[in-house]
Amino acid sequence: MPRLLIVHHSPTPLVRTLTDAVVAGAHDDAIEGVEVVIRDALEATADDVLAADGYLLGTTANFGYMSGALKHFLDTIFLDAGGALSDDGSGTPGSGGRKPYGLWVHGRYDTTGAVRSVVSIVQALPWRRAADVLEVLGEVGEAERERAHELGATLAALLA
Repeated sequence: MPRLLIVHHSPTPLVRTLTDAVVAGAHDDAIEGVEVVIRDALEATADDVLAADGYLLGTTANFGYMSGALKHFLDTIFLDAGGALSDDGSGTPGSGGRKPYGLWVHGRYDTTGAVRSVVSIVQALPWRRAADVLEVLGEVGEAERERAHELGATLAALLA
């Protein structure tokens, strides 16, 4: 059975609302045959990543960057998960299998730097972005929850 790994850092009620909607989408009744595994970013391991067929990542935007928790996760799993480094130590686009991933980011004022920071690392993994990045500023309303649900459902459906 294909496995979808959801790794998130959801320290606030607003971000938790988005995370809950993503998880609900991944568990949508219309999608069958996908195991959904949910891990806090500080608890997820390389073994979780290696056992998964697709990924959803969620983070806050903190001072123009992803959360420290998600950065720790990516640092921890990068090489074991097939991350590619160039001779100068920077990440280079991965060339292996192309497992799908999605990303959601919540920020109070801006998400640009947080999205860029995640994408710059993930592009060096053997993953491919399979959905538009969900960027949410400020309050989380019904429209944002629907988009988060759709993100979760999209990644799960790709694996079904």
